[in-house]
Amino acid sequence: MRFILFIFIPLLLIAKPFKVASYNVENLFDASFQGSEYEEYIPGKHNWNKRMMEIKLNHTAEVICDLDADIVGLQEIENETIFHHLLSRLDKVGCGYKYAAITHKKGAPIQVALLSRYAIKKQNEIQVSYSPKVRNILEVTLDIEGKALTLFVNHWKSKAYKGYESKRIKYAKALQSRIARLNPHKEYIILGDFNADYNAYLTLEDKLNDTQGKTAFSDVLKTKIDEAHIIHASNGWHYTLWKELPVDERWSHKFYGKKSSLDQIVLPQKMFDAKGIDYVNNSFHVFKAEYLFTKRGYINRWRYKHGKHMAKGYSDHLPVFAYFDTKPYIIDKSDKRSIAKSKKTIDDLYAIDRLSGEVKLESVVVILKRGNHAIIKQSKLGRGIFLYGCASKLQEGHRYDLLVDNMKNYKGLKEVTRAYILKDRGESEKRHYYMRQTELNQKSLKQNEVVTHIIGFYRNRSLYVNGLKIPIYFKKKKHRPKNGQKLKIYYAHLGYYKQLQLVIYNTKDYEILEN
Repeated sequence: MRFILFIFIPLLLIAKPFKVASYNVENLFDASFQGSEYEEYIPGKHNWNKRMMEIKLNHTAEVICDLDADIVGLQEIENETIFHHLLSRLDKVGCGYKYAAITHKKGAPIQVALLSRYAIKKQNEIQVSYSPKVRNILEVTLDIEGKALTLFVNHWKSKAYKGYESKRIKYAKALQSRIARLNPHKEYIILGDFNADYNAYLTLEDKLNDTQGKTAFSDVLKTKIDEAHIIHASNGWHYTLWKELPVDERWSHKFYGKKSSLDQIVLPQKMFDAKGIDYVNNSFHVFKAEYLFTKRGYINRWRYKHGKHMAKGYSDHLPVFAYFDTKPYIIDKSDKRSIAKSKKTIDDLYAIDRLSGEVKLESVVVILKRGNHAIIKQSKLGRGIFLYGCASKLQEGHRYDLLVDNMKNYKGLKEVTRAYILKDRGESEKRHYYMRQTELNQKSLKQNEVVTHIIGFYRNRSLYVNGLKIPIYFKKKKHRPKNGQKLKIYYAHLGYYKQLQLVIYNTKDYEILEN
């Protein structure tokens, strides 16, 4: 027996990767009145009571159990009381955590917390502001198999209720100030709900921009860096793990259908240096258990309807997680997702079904813009492409360098669904990019062209011109002409919905002529 034990003991001592996660649980409140609650969570109002609290606890514990992370940063925990209830519930269902920490910001409606299977060596709170509305950042140092690892759990100001960027910058500056005072060799992980996308410098809304475009996450926390460069970066620079995923998977939160990457795990150079603890390459993911989604594909958030709690749902955020190890970080040279943005043409996009990384389109001209949609081209003979719902900041007739990070096919129509301005090159002569009546023939009809100044007859939802029969679609039914009427079309988009069709956006785009 001694001989058998001697053989297996070394195997037991081999270190395993450990899992770190972040989860915004969406308002885990207790059933006692403190006076700092949100209106919807005042006990005795809006159907919030002990029974509702127990259901919310069960649902939160279910996610944490299934997530099965060794370290979990939590956001939106009301106080220490409900946190202890959660710890007790996790113990009861067999998913207990031996170590835990929570902030104690006086007067704050919610706190941030940490669960850990590793011993806590010390903990601290970084005070961002004296205001009770501004949450503290939790700093916890753990003992990972004899190695110290510090975690910073964050929950920055949301973009709602006058959520100007300057308010998030306060959090970023406080965090960076603390990091600057650490031992230069200190290993740490930053995680939490930052209420900012991984590419915040591109997605900052004009109405929240009170900082001349400077952002907390991208500029102050210094996350505008790729995997290839973080390995050699200096102190203070950080890499967001969202860049590990294909661009269409970079989301953990939806608000009115808009996907965002608010929940982050962010790393310094020291987590890639083959010393101590390192990140396990390509291990970052979003936790997507089936029950966290509704049948229609929405996030199955905690249900609050008609002014009362419905005892259903989980959270409006999905957990994110990544693995770490005492083994050295391994570079995957074949992985291009997080490396510098690739330059492509619009024609290239038609050969790609799915973007793996960000794409830079240089010198594109907006040849038609209607509402928040637009058609862009790079050359007369090259292809055009449709920007769907992402053209609000573009001006028709201007030339731009754009960054594209999402596109899809909708009923056969190639669409870019997320694009950001890198550079406005000024006005350009858009008329050179249009297709005119003399150029219309069966071979020239390609989706995402703009045709101009064509005259034809309308009959049964088709336009007859140049011996061609082209389906035509009017965005508003009331704008459809009568059968047999002669039309002069000033601008039409050659779109696609199960078949190629001309799209007329408004009455200014065409005129009914006398036959």
